[in-house]
Amino acid sequence: MRHVGVLGAGAWGTALAAVAARAGPVTLWARNPGQADEIISTRRNEAYLPEIKLPSSLTATADPSAVMACDALIAAVPAQALGSVLALARIGARPLLLAAKGVEQGTLRLPHEVARDTCPEAPVAALSGPSFAAEVAAGLPTAVVIAGECAGDWSARLSGPAFRPYASDDLVGVEVGGAAKNVLAIGCGAVIGAGLGENARAALIARGLAEIGRYAEARGGRAETIAGLAGLGDAVLSCVSEASRNYRYGLALGRGEPGSAGRGVLVEGAASAPALAADARARGVEMPVAQSVAALVLGELLLDEVVAQLLARPLRSEG
Repeated sequence: MRHVGVLGAGAWGTALAAVAARAGPVTLWARNPGQADEIISTRRNEAYLPEIKLPSSLTATADPSAVMACDALIAAVPAQALGSVLALARIGARPLLLAAKGVEQGTLRLPHEVARDTCPEAPVAALSGPSFAAEVAAGLPTAVVIAGECAGDWSARLSGPAFRPYASDDLVGVEVGGAAKNVLAIGCGAVIGAGLGENARAALIARGLAEIGRYAEARGGRAETIAGLAGLGDAVLSCVSEASRNYRYGLALGRGEPGSAGRGVLVEGAASAPALAADARARGVEMPVAQSVAALVLGELLLDEVVAQLLARPLRSEG
């Protein structure tokens, strides 16, 4: 993995490119030629990480064929765009690390399922965990988890003094945690935005993680993975910080200001919530928190109706 290509020049793709460039050459692919030119000339991604000076070992391009020269690839694009970008990049048999978090609308596929359908020859792994892009790029201490094929090679390539990858053999659990915590973060933002208090947020996080564990098991993963970096760790970060796009989106919904919520594919939880809720129903998994967030995002219920439904659920033992 001497030369790594990174697909996606948003904040997360740029941050991972900066991490990888500390150990060798990196080519960062951007959709916008102007953005690629700017990164080359200024050594900064002004649109997403303007405060970070990028390493000289990192170059940028808008030509997808340029990544064909790379030994291994990282895909850091929104989950809903992953399939089209992988098809464009013609991955072949090169190791592929997925940094997308979500459930694909329509097909209900996790990112590794999208990858295996699009580029079946590629060894696929996924990276997840509590990792705000700006802090990663700035070299602040961060721990993540990498699961799947070539996980050890990816860990060796990306690890550094401040970036510590842990290995996992639960690819499904890691991806479920990454997708579902975005949905949970929207719910937590809505709770705080509506002034329902910290008690309510803490309860929502705890019950949300319990249902995410059930869902992970239903998809073939392990519930204990959700107690680690890809579940609990990522949820703690995303459910309490306004640096999280999903949390900010929820705040706006809770305040009754959906126009300021930044609707769009970059709010991964908003796209994934309906897909996650639909898949849970199809599998017979009880996920009242995720289903409530989906109804809120789709405008099917108001927040006070969601709260009333959750509080009216039958009393039961914790678990």
